[in-house]
Amino acid sequence: MSPASASGMSTLKPLITICGTTGVGKSKLAIELALKLAQGTHPWKGARIINADSMQVYTGMDVITNKVPVAERMGVEHLLMDFKQPGEQYVVGQWVQDAIKAIDETHRMDKIPIIVGGTSYWIQHLIFPNRLPTPAQSLSDSVAQSIANLPPELLELFNALPEHPPSAASHPQDAMLLHKLLTALDEPVAQRWHWRDTRKVIGSLRVIKDTGKAPSEIIIEQSKIALIPRYRTLCFWLYAELSILNERLDMRVDDMIKEGLMDEIKELRAIASFPACSSPDAVVTELSDESAVQQTDYTVGIYQSIGYKEFHDYLASSEPSEKLFASAVEKMKYGTRQYAKRQIRWLKNKLLPAIYSTNSGRDHAAALLPVYLLDATELGDQWTSRVLNQGEHIMDAFLGNETLVDPLSLSERAREMLTIDVKPTSPTEVLRARKKVVCSACTLDPSQPFMVEDGPQWEAHRHSRTHRRHAARDKKMHGQPVNRRTTVHSDISSKVDAEDQQDQHRSIV
Repeated sequence: MSPASASGMSTLKPLITICGTTGVGKSKLAIELALKLAQGTHPWKGARIINADSMQVYTGMDVITNKVPVAERMGVEHLLMDFKQPGEQYVVGQWVQDAIKAIDETHRMDKIPIIVGGTSYWIQHLIFPNRLPTPAQSLSDSVAQSIANLPPELLELFNALPEHPPSAASHPQDAMLLHKLLTALDEPVAQRWHWRDTRKVIGSLRVIKDTGKAPSEIIIEQSKIALIPRYRTLCFWLYAELSILNERLDMRVDDMIKEGLMDEIKELRAIASFPACSSPDAVVTELSDESAVQQTDYTVGIYQSIGYKEFHDYLASSEPSEKLFASAVEKMKYGTRQYAKRQIRWLKNKLLPAIYSTNSGRDHAAALLPVYLLDATELGDQWTSRVLNQGEHIMDAFLGNETLVDPLSLSERAREMLTIDVKPTSPTEVLRARKKVVCSACTLDPSQPFMVEDGPQWEAHRHSRTHRRHAARDKKMHGQPVNRRTTVHSDISSKVDAEDQQDQHRSIV
């Protein structure tokens, strides 16, 4: 970042963000910090909390989305919560614009905006502008040429992409065709997605349709734009050791059931069965389980909430049993634990590298975006000393433009979690990351190739018992091992020459 940009940071208005996994206490900390600011120890007259949880934007459904009850908000105003109807799409670009308006309004009130939520993807795009693809009026030369070369079947599919990602389990041919289309239009990005991951595949295809550019082109373009924050931002990462957090998450699911989770799920199923009844004033008189199955898209709106689809078999059964109920509860607990792991991976692999890149080697005292991990593994008195007191001290120093404490000095967990491997930032390396390859030996059905991530995962697979058994079978059948490692859709001529990959990536621009 240029000196001019760095000096400009001092003129940016302050923002506080609180990230972390589900169930770690983010909202509790936000309310406590807001109450501290309301005491008037700074020129600021208090704080407002701006929701950054993609599920809590929806009206009602307070249990399944884990909203803080109004009585526990201690009079602190919460924004961007309870204002969208279940099933309504609300995406990152819309939230960022709404959040900016709420932040500006909060600053005009001489209050501090505190962004809180587990949707770190949203928070990252709020902090860093110009990272979301924008609509274009025309196609790039590369995309135009690729579309012109599409066979009729793929061209027809591109012109009429399915509204919702097909299930690779029930419609593998549709999933493979979508992946084949993406390979023809943007092979470097297609190689990053498993053909079964239809949501990512169709998401990349929609980027092409909406922007007129291949995602790989956008990656290259964005790599040339410096990460300059929108606000002077203090980032808190509230963290709890997973072994401890998992126990809390399991107990929270049990509590949610006691608090009325099943009633909310039934209400959502009713809304899914009768879309016309999505109005809050509508009255649902009867629920058709078959209709709910046919119309519900688990990737849209509040239907993505963990708990909704997990209880489907139980509620759809003509004879719901205790066994089905127990299975649904366990699925919900497992899904919640896995979600927490994914949230941690995003913070370590996406948000932290972006923040560190912005800070570009500066020490903590000169960091443009200071980030602190607060250890919420233990509650009670430990919460007060390790979370609240430390958070208040850091917040006071940040708002008072005082020297900030070293983030790595707060705790051993902070040192461990905030220390990350340097991630490659060149477009070539980014596009090579997570590349998938096909294991020919383990592909039992050529129409459904067995894919695995290149690198450590491939090596682990290659030494697995299953792979060795399939490889031995092939050697016995063919007299020698088959080519075990290939790329998918070999019928499509490769756009990426293995000996000149970097130049090819450059030629896409």
